[in-house]
Amino acid sequence: MEDQISSKNPDQAEKPTNEKPPGVNRYALQCSIVASIVSIIFGYDTGVMSGAMVFIEEDLKTNEVQIEVLTGILNLCALFGSLLAGRTSDVIGRRYTIVLASILFMLGSVLMGWGPSYPVLLTGRCTAGFGVGFALMVAPVYSAEIATASHRGLLASLPHLCISIGILLGYLFNYFFSKLPMHIGWRLMLGIAAIPSLVLALGILKMPESPRWLILQGRLGEGKRILKLVSNSPEEAEVRFRDIKTAAGIDAECEDEVVKMENKKTHGEGVWKELILRPTPAVRRVLLTALGIHFFQHATGIEAVLLYGPKIFKKAGITTKDKLFLVTIGVGIMKTTFIFIATFLLDKVGRRKLLLTSVGGMIGALTMLGFGLTMAQSSGGKLVWALILSIVSAYSFVAFFSVGLGPITWVYSSEVFPLKLRAQGASLGVAVNRVMNASVSMSFLSLSRAITTGGAFFMFAGVAVAAWNFFFFLMPETKGKSLEEIEALFQRDGDNKTKGENGAV
Repeated sequence: MEDQISSKNPDQAEKPTNEKPPGVNRYALQCSIVASIVSIIFGYDTGVMSGAMVFIEEDLKTNEVQIEVLTGILNLCALFGSLLAGRTSDVIGRRYTIVLASILFMLGSVLMGWGPSYPVLLTGRCTAGFGVGFALMVAPVYSAEIATASHRGLLASLPHLCISIGILLGYLFNYFFSKLPMHIGWRLMLGIAAIPSLVLALGILKMPESPRWLILQGRLGEGKRILKLVSNSPEEAEVRFRDIKTAAGIDAECEDEVVKMENKKTHGEGVWKELILRPTPAVRRVLLTALGIHFFQHATGIEAVLLYGPKIFKKAGITTKDKLFLVTIGVGIMKTTFIFIATFLLDKVGRRKLLLTSVGGMIGALTMLGFGLTMAQSSGGKLVWALILSIVSAYSFVAFFSVGLGPITWVYSSEVFPLKLRAQGASLGVAVNRVMNASVSMSFLSLSRAITTGGAFFMFAGVAVAAWNFFFFLMPETKGKSLEEIEALFQRDGDNKTKGENGAV
């Protein structure tokens, strides 16, 4: 992080002196919503697979290992997609990277909807996985880069809200398409996502590019014009413009339409060296916190409930498919509802308080879920109170996750990296996220056989305890700070004192 922010406090301009804070910029909100639609498609693909696998297993005569591979391959391919996405978005821009993600989703959905055999189905799932990697990296980064400091939490959390909406839609389509003949139902579940993917790929072209990316390329005039559209006042746009120029290594007083970026790395060249090989203490700290939150998001077991909900509730005592799908729809409703609540709390309560509360609740819910499932399995699914406890605990776990750890992971990791490292740093976080997602989704059934389903959730509760301590000691508050000011937050000497209310160490 060699570039320093300007001596002015960005918040002084982004937060007007009047008592009532400015509302969210409508144009910026609209852009973030459109960019986040790609996340709905990903969420749908995740949610619908939880029900489709029940029919795929029967129709294609697959075994349990093949089902684990089918669910997990999405995330393994997303790992490689995310690593490519960072450099891709630095070269072609954030907007065209979203277009590319939509096209990959469309191709994957067509292959899965066709699905004459397991290998074709696996290929389609992997193709969609590359789209997931691109989407998970670029949507939060784009939203964070067009948002003002006062509403960045809201806008950057929209992609995760859209993931939850997509998951809920997947559960609903599971229920309705399950009424169709088996060989048609699951193919429609998986293939119908091709339609919104195509619409999004065309519609996204009407969106503006990220002003921060444009300025980093030396296209100052374009960047300034977009900043005026996504800011609440001309004065706010001007201060944001000056701060971004400084962060990009451009003279803050420069007003040229286009600046030739001589000897400047504008397409992400050399970023991996600065991130991994020779990071400054500040970059090392940013990397640790960003990768840590992505690691714990899935290591605490959310994917087990989202992907294997029907199997978990079946072990708790529910036997019919209709009831299994209906209870699973409840998971989607809880997830969407509480992420919607979180979008309004992030910029008011702050990331840190909400995160610690969220993980604390997850610890209790996971412990009770482990206990409920243990008692239900030991009784052969005959204890009604154990079934009820399992359902309530699963819903509570999803609710606590969704109000904090779920959305904050994407908000935090999209805002802590400095400008020139942001895209590829975020892509590295997504790679860790996908590795953990794949690890849980591809091992949960085997883990449940080894230590029981209840035992698996006791293990996740232990991981959540470690997560709470990690967040408490290592994560500073970023609420209300501009992206350029957050860069300064992490720039400190090793013996610098604790940042008090920010929670920095």
